[in-house]
Amino acid sequence: MVKIIRRRSLGFQPVYDLGLAQDHNFAVQSGLVASNCFNKSHSTAYGYVTYQTAYLKANYPVEYMAALLTANSGDQDKIPRYITTCLNMGIGVDPPHINQSGVDFTPLETSILFGFSAVRNVGQGAIENILAAREVGGPFQSLADLCDRIDPKIVNRRALEALIHCGAMDCLDPNRNQLSQDLDVILDWVQSRARDRAVGQGNLFDMMGSNEGAPSSIDTAPKAAPVVDFPEGEKLKLEKDLLGFYISNHPLREIEQPSRIMAPVSLSHLDTQADNITLSAIVLLTEVKPIVTKKGDRMAIVQLEDLTGKAEAVIFPKSLERISQHIAADRRLMVWGKVDRRDERTQFIIEDAEPIEDVRFVMVEIPAQDAANIQRQQQLKEVLRSQVEEGGSPKVAVVAKIKGVSQNQLVRLGVQFRVPDETATVEALNRAGFKAMAYGLMQNVPVA
Repeated sequence: MVKIIRRRSLGFQPVYDLGLAQDHNFAVQSGLVASNCFNKSHSTAYGYVTYQTAYLKANYPVEYMAALLTANSGDQDKIPRYITTCLNMGIGVDPPHINQSGVDFTPLETSILFGFSAVRNVGQGAIENILAAREVGGPFQSLADLCDRIDPKIVNRRALEALIHCGAMDCLDPNRNQLSQDLDVILDWVQSRARDRAVGQGNLFDMMGSNEGAPSSIDTAPKAAPVVDFPEGEKLKLEKDLLGFYISNHPLREIEQPSRIMAPVSLSHLDTQADNITLSAIVLLTEVKPIVTKKGDRMAIVQLEDLTGKAEAVIFPKSLERISQHIAADRRLMVWGKVDRRDERTQFIIEDAEPIEDVRFVMVEIPAQDAANIQRQQQLKEVLRSQVEEGGSPKVAVVAKIKGVSQNQLVRLGVQFRVPDETATVEALNRAGFKAMAYGLMQNVPVA
């Protein structure tokens, strides 16, 4: 092996990576031999790109995450994960905005705005026409103003309806159902105005428009009869249908904090979990595909989603027979099961499930000085183990709230300490001198 004692720049020259089937030594110009002397310039390039991205993420986080979302806008698995990353970084991700959005994700001061290109049923031509109209006439003041300034042959009804349902026109009217009802009436009105202009027939209010204080024709545009807005669940479902994921809210968002304690396993990290260990997760079922086996038994393949990502799960016949009443699209469940890695892909095998409205847990308060007391720990273990029947499958988790001087800490005890009955367990803990209460997952958990 030659020891390098001096280097001299030769400027810019073509270099090559040499890949060989086995180790090989190369002769250098002096006749000496060098081992593994193939070029490693790509390592420098990767290192430099890593430095650049780390610098941008640290110093321009909003701009960096907007670029990352734009680059992966077609990947429905990565986008929810990156949106969660944005939220954890304190960066909001807002729905499309008819007066602010561009083609791609747009960085604002402290948030990122969805781009029109991410909205289904809105083509490139429609986007360009909307942006051009906005550039010439300024922000749109109403749905009628928008429809009057765009080309209806390019931006059709389907595209306009998609923009309404994904929240892009909330700035014009937050009642999306009202906008949907107004759309047909306004489109007919716009076509009538276009025909009048084509034959040179003016509108009375258009002719008066130059008079100060006179109403404009846009202000007198027709509207449908007043209606109440869509229910929250329907609004979110329409958003997901058009954007591919929930954006203004998520069905699991309201229980995000207790979910981290009750079911700390996130779907985005499912492939890192160990085999043959019972895991729990709080998920939304987005799709259910029933299957009949060769024996005639019913099983199902389901698609799961949480705030971090998506995963595929399998429910075998025995489990499905027991929990089939809970297995339906758009159901929010707490599921128990194991990771399966057959066929070179990660799946979740669901063994049990329960609606989140039915999920219960026990919280036991432990002063910080008792948390390190071995005798007190052993007493807690004995009380919990006394509640479990041999051969049973308890599902009620136990959470310890360690009470410190200035702050508290929540710790979920292991699966071996699950109990079958929260009421009996609370009574037993209180008799033993522990302060305990039973909670439902949907209740607010006091942490202070």
